[in-house]
Amino acid sequence: MMDWDKLRIFHAVADAGSLTHAGDSLHLSQSAVSRQIRALEESLNTTLFHRHARGLILTEQGELLFEATRSINRRLETTAARIRDSEEEVFGHLRVTTTTGFGTLWLAPRLPKLFERYPELKIDLMLEERVLDLPMREADVAIRMKEPSQADLIRKRLMGIKMRLYATQAYLDGRARLEQVEDISAHRLICQNPASAQVSAGAAMVQHLIAQDITSMLTVNNYFGVLQAVLNNLGVGVLPDYVTEDFPDLVRVLPDFESGDVPVFLAYPEELRQSKRISAFRDFVQEEVIAHRRRIRDAVETS
Repeated sequence: MMDWDKLRIFHAVADAGSLTHAGDSLHLSQSAVSRQIRALEESLNTTLFHRHARGLILTEQGELLFEATRSINRRLETTAARIRDSEEEVFGHLRVTTTTGFGTLWLAPRLPKLFERYPELKIDLMLEERVLDLPMREADVAIRMKEPSQADLIRKRLMGIKMRLYATQAYLDGRARLEQVEDISAHRLICQNPASAQVSAGAAMVQHLIAQDITSMLTVNNYFGVLQAVLNNLGVGVLPDYVTEDFPDLVRVLPDFESGDVPVFLAYPEELRQSKRISAFRDFVQEEVIAHRRRIRDAVETS
């Protein structure tokens, strides 16, 4: 049976790639760390590291063991998080991942209310188009623009959004009229590059617009950048419809032209079902979605 203490030291060395750095993090001398690694190698009758001038590199056998210790570590972190979540309080770290556009334009402006409710919460907001692996604990909870396909996830559909065309009145004044899709050729189009990571409905819409012989164009790799360009009177932008709530001066152009429905899902690993932090975040986001829908509906009814 493998010694837990030796495995803990092995994991630290493999992670740091150095006996010295691992020793510092474990508060052990380099020689003590080296002795434990040698003893582990002897007990397994194998070599776990190639030693060279710049540090240590895992052997094939070392990689196998590191994969196992990484998995154990993640499980222990999850268990520790669940233990720390008390019956009554919500505190500690919560790693949330979503797209750059949704994270900056919809989620971040609403977070002050969440922190007001739970002042001891520490949120790590990871904004990227890459889908992080929730079962492998790259993040605790995700908000994504399509239904997650990974197994062992609890998922909840939050809302549907559509990609639409917006500009400022300052940009539109004195320019060619925009009454049908073909008219876009006389305007500057601001959008995501159709080849970049984005919602498929948005990519299809952009492809259709580009086919109209666009002469001037700006592509940005996220919707936050598209919005900034539109707000600075640069052209007509392809943007998600939720931006109109916080930027009411945007003018919708070609109101009959929009993308198909883009579903927004919240997901988290099955093993975090009991986490108070996850529950608090999920309930907060759902409340904000309901309030957002109500405000949009009221604005439509009064216009």
